[in-house]
Amino acid sequence: MKPTQLSAQASGERSMHDNNMLMADFNLAPFTIAWEVTRACAFACKHCRADAIPSRDPQELSTQEARALIDRFAAFGSPILIFTGGDPMMRRDLFELIEYATEKGLRCSLTPTATALPTVERLQQAQKAGIKRIALSLDGPSPEVHDEFRQVPGSWNRTMQILHNAQEVGLSVQVNTTVTAFNVDLLPDMVPFIEEVNAVQWSVFFLVPTGRAQTKWLISPQDHERVFHWLYELSQRAPFDIKATAAPMYRRVAVERKRSEGGSQENVTFQGAGFQYADGLNRPRKGVNDGNGFLFISHVGEIMPSGFLPIAAGNVRTADVVETYRHHELFTTLRNYDLLKGKCRVCEYREFCGGQRGRAFGVTGDYMASDPSCVFVPAGVGA
Repeated sequence: MKPTQLSAQASGERSMHDNNMLMADFNLAPFTIAWEVTRACAFACKHCRADAIPSRDPQELSTQEARALIDRFAAFGSPILIFTGGDPMMRRDLFELIEYATEKGLRCSLTPTATALPTVERLQQAQKAGIKRIALSLDGPSPEVHDEFRQVPGSWNRTMQILHNAQEVGLSVQVNTTVTAFNVDLLPDMVPFIEEVNAVQWSVFFLVPTGRAQTKWLISPQDHERVFHWLYELSQRAPFDIKATAAPMYRRVAVERKRSEGGSQENVTFQGAGFQYADGLNRPRKGVNDGNGFLFISHVGEIMPSGFLPIAAGNVRTADVVETYRHHELFTTLRNYDLLKGKCRVCEYREFCGGQRGRAFGVTGDYMASDPSCVFVPAGVGA
């Protein structure tokens, strides 16, 4: 496996290079950038982070502004750039932007909505422009569950068809599933469908109360822990990678399970799976968290730690995104685990977990508070 390491350049910028393992200095550059190129979407999903709207916002970044932003993304090196929304397919210049980002050395993926827009022809066009992987949401093992969640009849069947079509045109496929009180007990029934579309990754999102998502739909801390252990066991036999998104506590479970299986101390210090795929969208060997290896840009150019922590540190129209990520107080605070509060601050696993900052903010109003969905009690802290 050819790893990635940040190295200094004379200009002071940093770029990602291949070496022996995927390593990164997240103080200098994010591993992943999610860019909400539009907030427009034909769907009205119950849990929508973006609180999407039917039509495009006139304040969206123009094509010229978008190209200038891509230039600044490239100053980070070669992070993964996710074209997301809303529904990114609703931007007419989408493929032009993907092609430009690819030319700049960015590793591009796409998360369209399962509408009539991702035709076979457009999927081929996306691939030609440089898309390495396409990710679609599948939130239930049946049309009844998924369509009710997405508020669009027929969306389950269309999602499965697009996933099959993407595979047939040669795109790597990723399936995203948001875990809520509505579907937590149905997750095992999802596995055959992940296998059916030959997904390279199942990204299991754990609900964060932001946008339309409500706190009452969160699963309990105990259910989080139960699902983490189930995912770990599934990862030992599944033909696809499993990524727990918005749930850094899963890393702690992985460490505990590896140790219980007799792994040595140095071999179980979990820094991410580090899997490498032919599409080049590798997993980092460090844990990514809001503002710490992750960067989000809204449809109007707001610079945020993630879509799940919607606090702006500036706007790309007036601030430099590279300098903001590296030096703005919001981002430097999120990367300083000495500033965490509650049990997260004293937790022995904080360096590679750190708790989900967006969930802490969504539930408590304080993004440095303890993650309320974590059941773990650190040594020396009363239960």
